[in-house]
Amino acid sequence: MQCLRAEHLVFIVGYSVTAGATGRLLFGYDSFGNVCGKKNSPVEGAPLSGQDMTLKKHVFFMNSCNLEVKDVRFSSTILCVSSCPEEQLNTLEEVQLFANTTGSFLCVYSLNSFNYTQNPNADSLCPRLPVPPSKSFPLFNRCIPQTPECYSLFASVLINDVDALHRILSGIMSGRDTILGLCVLAFALSLAVMFTFRFITTLLVHIFIALIVLGLLFVCGVLWWLYYDYTNDLSTELDTERENMKCLLGFAVVSTVITAVLLVLIFVLRKRIKLTVELLRVTNKAISNSPFLLFQPLWTFAILIFFWVPWVAVLLSLGTAGAAQVIEGGQVEYKPLSGIRYMWWYHLIGLIWTSEFILACQQMTIAGAVVTCYFNRNKNDPPDRPILSSLSILFCYHQGTVVKGSFLITVVRMPRAVLMYIYNTLKEKQHGAWSSCVSRCCYCCFRCLDKCLCHFNQNAYTTTAINGTDFCTSAKDALKLLSKNSSHFTSVNCFGDFVIFLGKVLVVCFTVFGGLMAFNYHRVLQVWAIPLLLVAFFAYLVAHSFLSMFETVLDALFLCFAVDLETNDGSSEKPYFMDQEFLSFIKRINKLNNARAQRDKNSLTNEEGTELRPL
Repeated sequence: MQCLRAEHLVFIVGYSVTAGATGRLLFGYDSFGNVCGKKNSPVEGAPLSGQDMTLKKHVFFMNSCNLEVKDVRFSSTILCVSSCPEEQLNTLEEVQLFANTTGSFLCVYSLNSFNYTQNPNADSLCPRLPVPPSKSFPLFNRCIPQTPECYSLFASVLINDVDALHRILSGIMSGRDTILGLCVLAFALSLAVMFTFRFITTLLVHIFIALIVLGLLFVCGVLWWLYYDYTNDLSTELDTERENMKCLLGFAVVSTVITAVLLVLIFVLRKRIKLTVELLRVTNKAISNSPFLLFQPLWTFAILIFFWVPWVAVLLSLGTAGAAQVIEGGQVEYKPLSGIRYMWWYHLIGLIWTSEFILACQQMTIAGAVVTCYFNRNKNDPPDRPILSSLSILFCYHQGTVVKGSFLITVVRMPRAVLMYIYNTLKEKQHGAWSSCVSRCCYCCFRCLDKCLCHFNQNAYTTTAINGTDFCTSAKDALKLLSKNSSHFTSVNCFGDFVIFLGKVLVVCFTVFGGLMAFNYHRVLQVWAIPLLLVAFFAYLVAHSFLSMFETVLDALFLCFAVDLETNDGSSEKPYFMDQEFLSFIKRINKLNNARAQRDKNSLTNEEGTELRPL
C-alpha cells in the first residue's frame, strides 16, 4: 500500500514538472508565449516567441483602459516590458521618447522603436493613445493603470475573469513573504507554549487561560470589525473583495461559535485546574527521564516542511499545466490539459495521508520511549537512548501499523472535504435548505468520527509499543483495557487534553490575528482569505506537532498504568512498575471520584425518600 502511494505521487510530481509552468503564474507572460523575466524557448509557428526577457520583468497591456475577455483570453495584446510608464503618454512621439530613454518598448517586438512614428500600421502595433500612467503590482507583475476610470475597469476585468484557482494561487504567491513570516511566528509561539507546559505552575495555568480568553475575544472582534468595514466599503465590486467578504463572514461566525463553546467549557472545568497542574507535573517527570523527547517535535516539523514545500510547488505546477497553441497573428495561448483537475484531488489525498503518516511516526516514537522508561524496575537507572531504540523498532517492525492508522484518518477526512465541496456548491446554486442541512450534518458526523479515530490510533500505537502486536490486535486490546479502567482517570485525562488543546488554540489565535493585520493591506487585488486559512491550518499543524508530545506522553502513561494494574497487584511478588508520585496521584483521583459518587448516591437517596405531606 505504501509503495503504491509513493509510485502515484512520484508520477504526479514528474507529470507536473514536465507539463506545468509555474513561471507563467509567478512572473506573467505575453501574447506570444514568452514568460517575462526569463529566457524562453521558441514555440513552433510563433515567430515572436523564444525571446530573452531577462530584463523585461513587467507585463504591459496595450489597451488597458478597454480591456475585454473573449473566449477565455484577453482581447488586448500583452507585452513584456522593462518598466511601466509612470506618466501619461499622449502621442507616438512620447512613446518613442519613453522607449529610447528607458529602454522599455511599448509596441510589438517586430516594430523598431525608430519606426514608431513612421510605420503606417503603428496604430495597431502600438498601445492605444493616450497611454495611462501605470505602476507595477506584485499580482502577476502587471502594470496597473493609475487613473481612476482605467483602474476600475482594468481591475474588474482582470480579476473577475481570471480562473478562481489562479486567483487563489496568485494570492498565495503575492503574499508569500507574509505567509512565511506567519509560519515563523507560529513556530515561535508553539515553542513558547511547549516550554510553558514543561515548567507548569498553577499561576502559569491561570495566566495561560486568561491569554486564551483574551485572544479568542480579540480575534472575534477583529473579524466582525473587518466584515463591517467590507460591507460599508463602496468599492466592493470585484470578485476578490466579495470572496474575501464571504470568507470573513464565515471566519467570524465559526470563531464566535468556537469562542462561546470554549468559554463555557473553561467555566465548567475551572475547578479541575489544580489536578491538571499535578497531572502535567507527572507528565514532565516522565519526559525528564528522556529529555530529548522535547526535540522530537523539531524533527517532525523539519520533515513536514521538507514535504510541504515540494507539495506546494507541485500544486503550482498542476495549476499551470497546459499545451501551447498558436492562434491568429502568431500569438500563443495555453489550453488546460484534460483530466488535470482530477489530479488535484489525488494530490490532496497525498498531502493528508503523508502528513498523518509523519505525525503517526512521531506518536509511535514517543509512545515507545515512554513505555521503555515506564516498564523499568530500577527508576534510578533509566534505560540508555530510549528514543533511538523506539525509532529502530518502528522502522524495522511497525511501519505497517502507522500506515494503517494514517490511512484510516485519510479515509475519514476525504469525505469531509467532498461534503464541504457539495455543501458550498448547493449553497451557491440555491438547491434548498434541506440538502445543505443534510450535507452539513454528515460533515459534522465525519468530523466527530475523525476526532475519535485520532484518539483510537494513539492508544493502538501505545499498545503496539507495549506488546509488539499488529494494529488491529493492539486497537482491540487498548479498547478493552480502557473500558476496564476508565473510572480511574477518564475525567482528569480529558481535562489535561483539553488544556493542551487550548495551547493549540492560543497559537492559532495569535497567528490568525497577525495574518489579519498583514493581509488586510492588499485587500483589493489579492484573495487573502484562502492564504489566511492556509496559515491557520499550518499554525494548528505546527502547534499540534509540538504539543501533541504532551498528549502522547499523557495517554501512554495512563495506558501503561492500565497494563500495570492488569498484570500486577502491588504485592512483593508482583510490585507495580509506577513510581510513588504517580501512585499517590492516582490514589488522590480515586478518592475524589469516590467522594463524588458517594455524594451523588446520597442525593439520589434523599430524593427517593421524600414523601408528600398533607396540607
